[in-house]
Amino acid sequence: MKKTRYYPFERNRYFYGKLLTVRDFESEQKYFNDKRRMMNRLLHGVGVITGLQVIAVDDKSVSVEMGAAIDALGREIIVSSPVTLKLSMMDGFTNNEYAKNVYLCIAYDEKGKEPVHSVANAAVRSDEISEYNRVLESYRLFIREEAPDPSLFALDSVMEQTSVLYQDSQVRVLQTTPRYVNPGQLFEMILKVEKTLQAPKVVLQCEAAGDQVEPEDSSPVTFSEPQDRQETEYEIKVPLRAGRVSKGKSRVGIRRDTAVLRIGDKQVSLSAASMNELSIISGSVQEQWLDDYVNRSLEDSLESPSEPCIYLAKINLLQMGPTYIIEKVEPVPFGEYVYNATALHKLGLHEGTSSSAAGPIVTKSTVRSVPADREPELTVTYNRNDNELSFDLGLPEVRTGEELRTGVVDIPVSSFNKFAVSPFGKGGKSYVSAEIEHGFGAGNTYIVTGLEEVSDDYISDILSNSERVYYGAADVFKGSEYEQHGPDVKIGTIVYPRKGTFRIGVRLQQPTEATNIRVRWWAYQKPSEAEDAGASVEHSVLEAAIGREE
Repeated sequence: MKKTRYYPFERNRYFYGKLLTVRDFESEQKYFNDKRRMMNRLLHGVGVITGLQVIAVDDKSVSVEMGAAIDALGREIIVSSPVTLKLSMMDGFTNNEYAKNVYLCIAYDEKGKEPVHSVANAAVRSDEISEYNRVLESYRLFIREEAPDPSLFALDSVMEQTSVLYQDSQVRVLQTTPRYVNPGQLFEMILKVEKTLQAPKVVLQCEAAGDQVEPEDSSPVTFSEPQDRQETEYEIKVPLRAGRVSKGKSRVGIRRDTAVLRIGDKQVSLSAASMNELSIISGSVQEQWLDDYVNRSLEDSLESPSEPCIYLAKINLLQMGPTYIIEKVEPVPFGEYVYNATALHKLGLHEGTSSSAAGPIVTKSTVRSVPADREPELTVTYNRNDNELSFDLGLPEVRTGEELRTGVVDIPVSSFNKFAVSPFGKGGKSYVSAEIEHGFGAGNTYIVTGLEEVSDDYISDILSNSERVYYGAADVFKGSEYEQHGPDVKIGTIVYPRKGTFRIGVRLQQPTEATNIRVRWWAYQKPSEAEDAGASVEHSVLEAAIGREE
């Protein structure tokens, strides 16, 4: 790594009669270039701005599309037309082995253009001297066969720490943990296994450990690469719980003495530095990230690799006999992008508009019965278009020796006759429903009733108060926010034990504009009483039959 010094800035001061030399003109260009590049680096960052997609055009060649990027020194890289290259012909590609992953990189480059005769040099030298009349700002594409060190990506290092647990030509194991967590917070340690497609099967076993950190699951972490699916990257997420007290810096990672890493038939050792640094803080983690970012020194902010480049693609190669083929191309594998500020603003507005337009989340729930021998079932679905969260709960039938039935009945209360037509129910008049089957059959059945009231008020629906059932004397709520809005009625029931039916009657205490009174009923019966009542009914029927025969 090196620290780029753009400053102090120094520009030409012009005056009449000043003798301008090559140094003056070069200083003029350097002043404006350095200022622009420093602002590029500090304000925008490093990475692809647009385009630069990498596409495999055949088994051995890739094409880089048009695009633009900014490197770690703030220099603009422009690819003005697509370019197709054969991997084996590119700088950095070695032919020692083909079962590997390689990285296609792009870097800023300058080339001389328009050679011209140098008059001044010809005066002091006898041979022909030429100089380039122009400098063409260009780029170069090359291959790197080793993955970059995680510390190269400075912005990621502000929020998390990544350390290399193991690395060879075919396998790399990384460990990533957050920089900051709150007391008692559940967070994840991520173990990433990167490998070539033809590397042997990887098996990793380890235990998480740390100061003031406890694993959420006490069992060891075990990863075994599946035989039927070959990938080049795997992530193992290990849930951890931070201590309940804020105690500043601590350490977290895996216990090296218990870790086992097998690559095929070979067991290898992990790095001795297997613990990351973690801070348990009581304040906002996001604010701490921002503080760390803005409080960096200017030199740290402008720090760059000695040979800065951007990783455009990770290319997975397969060895086929004496040669190779391109199996897969992964674009910008380390997330090096520069996002346009206007686009980010638009996306932020869109996200805010979407969430505010949707309004509060509407919840709906249903409860259903499932067989007694099954486990409870819960299904949760979210309808993004309607912003609706639905809960479907299935409860096993519980046989407690008691049974219950329920239902509703609408009793008409409007008054119509040949002498007068009135849409209002008369006060003091009784109205009776038709016979209702409660479903238990013959026997003594207990009926409980309540006056059901359904409101179409939107606010009540939000507060889940749109449905109410009043029992007993509803006038006790008079004058309160829970006052009954429907008619004042008295409710009674008639039960027919032998028929297994009942009727519900209502009596209006005062005239009402309502045309129907909705009553919810619950029928309750003990099985022993039902069996006794059924036996009694059967005995009575049998006696009546015998009497008729006599």
